[in-house]
Amino acid sequence: MATTYLTPGVYIEEIPKLPPSIAPVATAIPAFIGYTEKALSAANTSLTNKPTRITSLIEYETYFGNAQPEDNLVVTLVQTTSKGAVVSETIAVAGASSKHNMYYAMQAYFANGGGPCYVVSIGPYKALGTDLVKAEFEQGLGAAAKEDEPTLLVFPEGQSLAETDHYTILVEALAQCGKLQNRFTIMDLHDTGAGLVTSGDVQTAAKASRDGISPTDITQLKYGALYFPNIRTDFPYRYNESQVAVKHTVDGAAGTLDGKKLADLNNSASSAFNTSAYNKLKRAVDRFDVTLPPSPAMAGVYASVDNARGVWKAPANVALADAIDLTCKVTNDIQDLLNVDPTTGKSVNCIRAFTGKGIVVWGARTLAGNDNEWRYINVRRFCTFAEMSCKLATAAFVFEPNDANTWVKVQSMIENFLTTLWRQGALQGAKPEHAFYVAVGLGKTMSSLDILEGRMIVEIGLAVVRPAEFIILRFSQMLATS
Repeated sequence: MATTYLTPGVYIEEIPKLPPSIAPVATAIPAFIGYTEKALSAANTSLTNKPTRITSLIEYETYFGNAQPEDNLVVTLVQTTSKGAVVSETIAVAGASSKHNMYYAMQAYFANGGGPCYVVSIGPYKALGTDLVKAEFEQGLGAAAKEDEPTLLVFPEGQSLAETDHYTILVEALAQCGKLQNRFTIMDLHDTGAGLVTSGDVQTAAKASRDGISPTDITQLKYGALYFPNIRTDFPYRYNESQVAVKHTVDGAAGTLDGKKLADLNNSASSAFNTSAYNKLKRAVDRFDVTLPPSPAMAGVYASVDNARGVWKAPANVALADAIDLTCKVTNDIQDLLNVDPTTGKSVNCIRAFTGKGIVVWGARTLAGNDNEWRYINVRRFCTFAEMSCKLATAAFVFEPNDANTWVKVQSMIENFLTTLWRQGALQGAKPEHAFYVAVGLGKTMSSLDILEGRMIVEIGLAVVRPAEFIILRFSQMLATS
C-alpha cells in the first residue's frame, strides 16, 4: 500500500529490486555423543546431555576435561645377558582397559581438518571395567535431536557397548536422520579389539553389522555410512606412572625391577631407583599408541573435504592424519564383498594402507549401496545441503500471497542459488538447464485446490555429480601403420 503524504516536503522511498537470495547452510557440523571426564560450563553449571558447540581441542578440555587415565598398563622388560652384560632386551606394553575414547576422538577429528562441532556428554567416565549403558547413549541422541545445526552424528565409544546395543543405537540414529532429514550418521563396524584379521573374520563381522543395522524403514539406510577397520594413531595414552606395573625378567628369571611401579624407578628414595631403566620404559609407554574407531577421523575428513572442495565431493581418496597403521590390512579380495553386497546392499567403506600414499579412505557408499539414487555419500549429503538451504530461505514466503508474483520470486531465488552451485562444479551439465530445473505455478506443480488450501508446491530437479568409483583403462595393441 502506498504511503499517504500529508506534510509538504521531500520523501525517500527505497524500492527493493534485487531478488531474495539463499544462504548455504553448514554441511559438516558433527555431534559427538559419549562420556567425558567432566561436563561443566564457564559458569560451573552442568553440561550433561546439553549439546555444546566448540571449535577447538582447547575448548573441549575446558568444558569436558581430558582422557581417562589408564591404571592397568603393564610394561614388560625382557633381558638376556652374557658374562654379566646385557646382550639383548625387548620392551612391550599392554593393558589399556578404558572404554572411553572421546578425548582421543576429538584429537583425531581436529587433526583431520575438523572445525566447529557439538559435544553431547552423557555422563562422567565409568570405573575401569564397568559396562557402558545404552540408555545413556539414547538420552544423548535425544538431546542432539533438539539442535538444528548438527549435520553428522558420531558415536566414538559405540564399539565398547555390547554389539547388539551398538547397532541398536545406530538404528535409532538413522531413524533420527530420516525424521529430521538434515543429518547423516558416520558408523563403525563393531570391533571388540580381539582383532578382525582374516577374510573370514571380516565377513562374519560384516554380516553381523548388516543384520544388526536393519531399520524398520529401509529408506533410512541412505542416511548412514559404515567404515572399517580401526585406526592405530600416534596419540599417546594418558596414564599414571604410579599405576604402571613393571615386569622384569633376566635370562628367564625375575629381575630386580619386577613387581615395581614405573614411578618407583624415578624415585630416589625407592630401592628400585634406576634413571636409565625409567627413561627407556617411559619412552616405550609413551609410544604405546591409541587405537580408535574410524568415525572420528572420518568426521574430520568430511569437514575438510567440504571446506576445500564442497559437499558434492566424495569424502574418499584422502589420507588420514596421525594414522600410523590399521588393525586389519584390507586387500582387494576382502573389499570386494564389503563395498558391494548383492544380498542386502549394505556397503562397508574400507580404509586401506597404500605404499607411498599412507592410510587412505577407499570407499564412498552409504548403507543403501544398491540404490541407484542414494548409493553415494556425497549425493545424499549434497541433496540434504540443497534441501535445507532452500527450506530455510523459503520460510520467508510463508503466509505471502500464493500468486504469480510470489512464485516468480521463489523460482528466481532457487535458480540463482543452483546456478552458483553448478558453476562451482556441484551439478552436471554443460548448461544450467541441463543441470537442474525449478518449477512452480498453477498448472505446473499446483492445482486450484492446492491454492485454495494454501499450498505452494515447488519442484526442483538436480543432476548431482557422482564419483568415478571405478576407473577403467582399456589398452589394446595395434599394428604398425608405417
